[in-house]
Amino acid sequence: MGRRLEKAPVLRDSLPPHPIAQDNDKVLGGEECAPHSQPWQVALFEHGRFNCGASLIAPYWVLSAAHCQTRFMRARLGEHNLRKRDGPEQFLTISRVIPHPNYEARDHHHDVMLVRLHQPARISRQVRPIALPTRCPNPGEACLVSGWGLVSDNKPASTGHPKPQVNLPDTLHCANISIISTASCNKEYPGRLTDTMVCAGVEGGGTDSCEGDSGGPLVCGGVLQGIVSWGDVPCDTTTKPGVYTKVCHYMEWIRETMKRN
Repeated sequence: MGRRLEKAPVLRDSLPPHPIAQDNDKVLGGEECAPHSQPWQVALFEHGRFNCGASLIAPYWVLSAAHCQTRFMRARLGEHNLRKRDGPEQFLTISRVIPHPNYEARDHHHDVMLVRLHQPARISRQVRPIALPTRCPNPGEACLVSGWGLVSDNKPASTGHPKPQVNLPDTLHCANISIISTASCNKEYPGRLTDTMVCAGVEGGGTDSCEGDSGGPLVCGGVLQGIVSWGDVPCDTTTKPGVYTKVCHYMEWIRETMKRN
């Protein structure tokens, strides 16, 4: 939960196997989520390897980023620590992967994907869908981003320099951030934003999603308003906000696609 990938828009997937996390790991500016406090959070795996985050939006349906698409995906629901099984986890196969038909990887346009589960999620306290938006988010609105992406532990490096160590946690991390106005974000990413993207972060940077958080939820007021898409890198040092797919823009496509499939 540092930030996105590359300078030319970077994505948050393609990560090495999970290292063992340290107790004092912090999402850049965030911290470990209370276990199962984000019951809609989904972990997408490729051949047993963690790949991306996602959100449960209906018993059969998961919403993620199109750049997270792989050939052999599996979904894990009810997860907190990816290395431990504590009871509520559900390991589900996937029957269909439907990226947005106009997705463009180079420019991150329409970076949204629906995933149909082969069997419905069992709804419980630890596994339940997130509400979808009836309006678009407002600048300054308080939100929370969550994921198993890179975190910084902020402890001095072995050389004695204060540079934070960045690694992959085992546990789900959360960070409180806010919606950044389009005008302000355009100054950070001139010519690269569209009306289907929304920016979020904190003043001065240091708190945001990072590599491995891709596809995960940006939740504002209990509603899924964004999907982790791209941003500046390296995510532990940049002060630029992260860029998210704006879910409110895709409600008609989401509803129609779910209805047809």
